Amino acid sequence: MNSMTKTILGVVAVAAALLLYMSYFVVDEKHKALVLRFGDINRVVEAPGLYFKLPFADTVTLVEDRIIIWENNDRPVQDVASQVYIVDAITLARIADARLFRETLGADLLQAEARVAARLDAALRQTYGRRSFDAALSSDRAVMMREIRDALREEADTLGIEIVDVRVRRTDLSENVLEQTYRRMESERKALAQDIRSQGEATKTRMNAETDRTVTEKLALARREAEIIRGQGDAERNRVFAEAFQQDPEFFSFYRSMQAYAKSLGSQGTTMVLNPNSEFFKYFGAKGAAETLPPQTQAPAPAAEPAAPAAAQPLPAPAQ
Repeated sequence: MNSMTKTILGVVAVAAALLLYMSYFVVDEKHKALVLRFGDINRVVEAPGLYFKLPFADTVTLVEDRIIIWENNDRPVQDVASQVYIVDAITLARIADARLFRETLGADLLQAEARVAARLDAALRQTYGRRSFDAALSSDRAVMMREIRDALREEADTLGIEIVDVRVRRTDLSENVLEQTYRRMESERKALAQDIRSQGEATKTRMNAETDRTVTEKLALARREAEIIRGQGDAERNRVFAEAFQQDPEFFSFYRSMQAYAKSLGSQGTTMVLNPNSEFFKYFGAKGAAETLPPQTQAPAPAAEPAAPAAAQPLPAPAQ
């Protein structure tokens, strides 16, 4: 075999290998395949495996078969009160109809994301526009996400895209509305605190008044009972004194005089200016001193101070 023949055989082998390489393609589990013949869709391959095609006539376009996650952050929306809020949402989608996806969007995921995002903005505005901000933070949140998902599916189905789910991650106030909300909340809390303080002061005043009234009543009752007991004691004392006086008037007079001496002369430095003939000194001194005193008609010496009566003797102890 000459060299020319070898060359021809080599060229034929290379061409055959090239044709064989261009005649098959592999589809994995992550993709679907669109087989295009001269630009038109010839068939759609959805199961993974090894497939063949016509060289130079057929081309293969792979389409994502996994769930696609599109994030839509910082979307401004208005509620029913025309207050602006910022919403972050996540869209989970899958290419359900590869043929329709190729015909409508040219199998371009970027165009698909843009179309879905535009429809998502409209769905967010419609859903939030029918509710207040509090509804987005309450049990209506799940209902709102279902409404957004259903509204988004109507648009996505025409593009060959299946919307698996839509989740709202964040619903927050804009900076201006947030500041206004903080001020309103602060005012409400201050008013509530003032109302609680007022109620506390009213309760305090009422309790103080009730306590003062109770104390006054108890003190008056105690004073009344004390006066009654004191009166009863004075009456008993007077009765005992009266009985004692009736039994021995002389001893009773002597006993009362001893009490008067003890109270009048008991403290140190006591000075008394009295007439020695006064009844106060009736029992003061020795027996018979009253008879030896000068008559009442005689005037006492003007210059001399009356001498102390015979008081040097010890005073008798009061009768018990």
